Amino acid sequence: MSSSLAPFFVSLIIAERLRRYVKVNFSSQGENLFRWALFFAAILYAVEILFSAEDYTKWIWHVFLIGLIVFSLKQKELLPLKMFIIAFVPFEIVSLLGDLAQGISDAFFKSYESYFGTARTLSFMWMGAILYSQNRQSKAAEKERIKRQQEDELNRAIAIRKVELEGLVAERTAELTNQKEELEHALEELRSTQSQLIQSEKMASLGELTAGIAHEIQNPLNFVNNFSEVSNELLEEMESEMEKGNGTEVKQIISDLKINLEKINHHGKRADSIVKGMLLHSRASTGQKEPTNINNLADEYLRLAYHGLRAKDKSFNSKMITDFDKTLGKINIVPQDIGRVILNLLNNAFYAVTEKRNASDLQGLDPYEPTVWISTKNLGNEVEIKVADNGNGIPQKIVDKIFQPFFTTKPTGHGTGLGLSLCYEIVTKGHEGDLHVESTEGKGSVFTIHLPLNN
Repeated sequence: MSSSLAPFFVSLIIAERLRRYVKVNFSSQGENLFRWALFFAAILYAVEILFSAEDYTKWIWHVFLIGLIVFSLKQKELLPLKMFIIAFVPFEIVSLLGDLAQGISDAFFKSYESYFGTARTLSFMWMGAILYSQNRQSKAAEKERIKRQQEDELNRAIAIRKVELEGLVAERTAELTNQKEELEHALEELRSTQSQLIQSEKMASLGELTAGIAHEIQNPLNFVNNFSEVSNELLEEMESEMEKGNGTEVKQIISDLKINLEKINHHGKRADSIVKGMLLHSRASTGQKEPTNINNLADEYLRLAYHGLRAKDKSFNSKMITDFDKTLGKINIVPQDIGRVILNLLNNAFYAVTEKRNASDLQGLDPYEPTVWISTKNLGNEVEIKVADNGNGIPQKIVDKIFQPFFTTKPTGHGTGLGLSLCYEIVTKGHEGDLHVESTEGKGSVFTIHLPLNN
């Protein structure tokens, strides 16, 4: 079987989907171009099979697919299908790179053939995920259209019998619709950011990174989807009860809807925080380095972290100990970035001591005093910044993983796994320094930053 079967089917999927879309939404005349694309794909595949011309036709397939994708993306009327078209871009990129590598050096290609195969498989997975998502969205849009028709009928019935109840239902429906639109917007941002991450990372790390993102975002999305479906069923049940004149049951259903909407709002914000974290993680710093008093910066972010947590939890309290080296002058850094690193490490430290305090209170252990330390030290050719705590510490088996993107030791809903990854990137790549951790389980952790003074 020809290895061009995959590009043949990809061409058919793209051209046929665009042809039907143009025909339905514009005119039958506009579909001719994509109809000819279908004919061309079929003829090219037949020529390849009949004449065993794969060595030549594979390059025609690349030109044809790239031309079809680029042409489609440039058409304003096809903008609603942009994500559908982009779904095939990784497949074409991987296929083209594989053929180029094989054409330039067959030995090189064979030595890395497993990597190309893995990348090709991942591109198919990406394609399938996007197509599945598009299909789900189409079904969701149809359900939304039907639901709105039912709501119109319901509103007319309510207007005759219960004006006050009509306003309440309309308000809850609008709130649910707004939540859905916000979530869809967050998902679009996630897909865009994910595409940028995939293009910038090496093929070898593509699978791990994508899997991490999918796993982290799946939990809040599952909650939102489940509660949305349950809410839709409750609305249908409420319509039935209203027709029966059962006011008590209607009030109970409205109460259930309010609870569902609160949960949708909570998990929607969770998804939004993950998206913002991804955007922050993938964005390269454009800040300029400038002479900065690191002692003042550390002290400022210590207060910021402490009072920020106090604002969220009035019961939060922790002892803070500082030890700043007075011989340190100003060092050349990006203060916003290093401030972000210090703030993140302090937030983690305060979180660790809070968790240990809560556990001690629940178990009735000896009095425990939460304590966080921050210090600076002039080492001659570099400055050392330490953030320490007397919390629960980090298990030794996961210490080596904590700087990996999307890895977190916090419970679900309390961390995205991007904070320490960002810190590591800022210190090592942005400032040519070093960030490492020492931890003793049950006693606490120490994060140490080294920044060169002549940077």
